[in-house]
Amino acid sequence: MKKSVLALSVLTSLVVATSSVAQPANSQKQAESATELRQSIFKLLGSNMGALGAMAKGKIPLDAAVVETNSTRINQLSLMIADYTRVDTSKFDVKTEALAKIWQEPEHFSKDINNLTVASSALMVAAKSGDEGAIKKAIGGVGKTCGGCHDDFKKD
Repeated sequence: MKKSVLALSVLTSLVVATSSVAQPANSQKQAESATELRQSIFKLLGSNMGALGAMAKGKIPLDAAVVETNSTRINQLSLMIADYTRVDTSKFDVKTEALAKIWQEPEHFSKDINNLTVASSALMVAAKSGDEGAIKKAIGGVGKTCGGCHDDFKKD
């Protein structure tokens, strides 16, 4: 089961990454709309990571069912990132923390998206196992992919 979930995730991520070719926004209005949609994906990712981080740090009790739900959501959202970053808004004055590197380094950005997809798939598997150690380690893996992307593609 574990290998099939990860293999499917990797295959899906490669399809997503290779199909993501950014196009510049045509207008301020389009740039603002694209920014709002892109930020929505990342807000949802953050809301699902919040509880996981608290569980990994022992601030709240670990709940494998919540981990499974949240990791599934994170995985699904990871598959949407390429679509919602397809419009290059870097030439417009939009309120964003996204760096232009997203569109200047598409292979690097796609690799980071793929890393999140794979890490969230591993967390889904760990959650199903119920093994607290494996779950916490897998949460750390997802957090590491989020942090790595923030380091490279988000303003401080």
